[in-house]
Amino acid sequence: MAGASHSDDLDAMRQQALNAADRISMEELRKSGRQTARERITMLLDADSFVEVDSFVQHRSGDFNMHLHRPYGDGVVVGHGKIDGRRVVCFAQDYAVFDGTMGEMHARKIAKVAEFAEKSQLPLVGIWDGDGQRVQDGVPALGATGELLDILVACSGRIPTFSIILGTVAGVSALAAGLSDFVILSDDHGQMFMRSPYFIPEIASGELDQNSLGGADAHASRSGVACMVAEDEEDAILTAIEILSFLPDHTLAEAVTLNSGDPADRACKDLTDIVPADSNIPYDIRKVVTEVVDEGRFLELFSTYAENIVIGFARLDGQSVGIVANQPKVLAGCLDIDASVKAARFIRTCDIFNIPVVTFVDVPGFLPGTVQEWGGIIRHGAKLLYAYAEATVPKLTVVTRKAYGGAYLAMSCKHLRSDYNIAWPIGELAVMGAEGAVNIIHRAELAEAEDRDSTHIELVEEYRRKFGDPYVAARNGWLDDVVEPEQTRLKLIQALRPLKTKREWIPPKKHGNIPL
Repeated sequence: MAGASHSDDLDAMRQQALNAADRISMEELRKSGRQTARERITMLLDADSFVEVDSFVQHRSGDFNMHLHRPYGDGVVVGHGKIDGRRVVCFAQDYAVFDGTMGEMHARKIAKVAEFAEKSQLPLVGIWDGDGQRVQDGVPALGATGELLDILVACSGRIPTFSIILGTVAGVSALAAGLSDFVILSDDHGQMFMRSPYFIPEIASGELDQNSLGGADAHASRSGVACMVAEDEEDAILTAIEILSFLPDHTLAEAVTLNSGDPADRACKDLTDIVPADSNIPYDIRKVVTEVVDEGRFLELFSTYAENIVIGFARLDGQSVGIVANQPKVLAGCLDIDASVKAARFIRTCDIFNIPVVTFVDVPGFLPGTVQEWGGIIRHGAKLLYAYAEATVPKLTVVTRKAYGGAYLAMSCKHLRSDYNIAWPIGELAVMGAEGAVNIIHRAELAEAEDRDSTHIELVEEYRRKFGDPYVAARNGWLDDVVEPEQTRLKLIQALRPLKTKREWIPPKKHGNIPL
């Protein structure tokens, strides 16, 4: 009875901490269709699994803030619980307290649980809904936020980190959220700004509204900050849970294998119809991916950003795999600056969490033009090469149609230590397309030919036989096999099974110097 009484007293104290100002904010929160921090955590975690810490923390900002009330928790709820039985660490900003702004103690609370997550080797899930730094707290708030940023960087590469954006997140808070492995924005209220939107000239003048500048669509399609856009708060939280299901708890663990019952030897009979033999005809590479992976389930990330390359998670033989694939129906599948960066970051993410990378290649080259050259395609394209060469996880590659030039090298070729590379019979591996190569190599002969078109066709066919045929590459050891499309799933699974125990020795060094 004494224990129950003590618990009731604690609940009463927390309830009394909400003064009239808090209740007004709560009413506004309800009108906007948003939920409280505790309701969001309840939605995220398994029932009755949440263990809260630091619930009695209050701000201590001194005389300048004496006019402010001092609610328990200081505007953020932190602790740990379970998702599908897996222990995770989490926090949720409370917009009903000081508009969710980050003061000194607010930042210290998040830093404390982030450090706990890193030491305990548990995933960290943050629910962000705050208007940036709390001005009234002054420099102490900046100092505590700096400590938080330092700990979040320490978490990177060790544990999976998620940021779920369910309101406006501005300033340093946006930077902190952006450090996560996965940023998910709710389409109804999620917004991110580097500066407070009130100080952005285009918004002040009415040229743009806040959602156009920093809303979910803008960060999904233009800035590349958001890996997923969710319809609402519930969808955002469920999306984070789904992504987590493909990941291990930490970098020294393996993701859980989930046997779907999809047979390993299932023939992918529709692949021949999906991919036209004519290399100039576009198709949707996502149809190839869904045909090959378990149960046709493919969780695509960054679907509206750099659409000429497709990335995401799937399973093969029950094992989590990362998918990287050129998209022939967008820019003919050419690699450009954004596509290179998008794929490189994803490959490094998979490498951190021991997830094999499966690459589907149909690429004519890097996108030409002054915009790309002056924008640094050399530097950004090198990031993709670097990511593939650096990754020590199993790497498997399928050339569905063509792989030309530097882009062939950049897309997980055998020369960058890819473990298993196959091509379909229509695949071409060459310095460039046959027609372009013939125009360069045989330009004098074509200029003197009586029937230029007929000569050109003959020379193109000869070039393809000598250089473009996948069996030429296989004879040189650049491919491990040439397989019929319907065998793709079986061949990948047969290669993946022994690669589960792959280990690479890496010479000691602090880290490489990726061309950022």
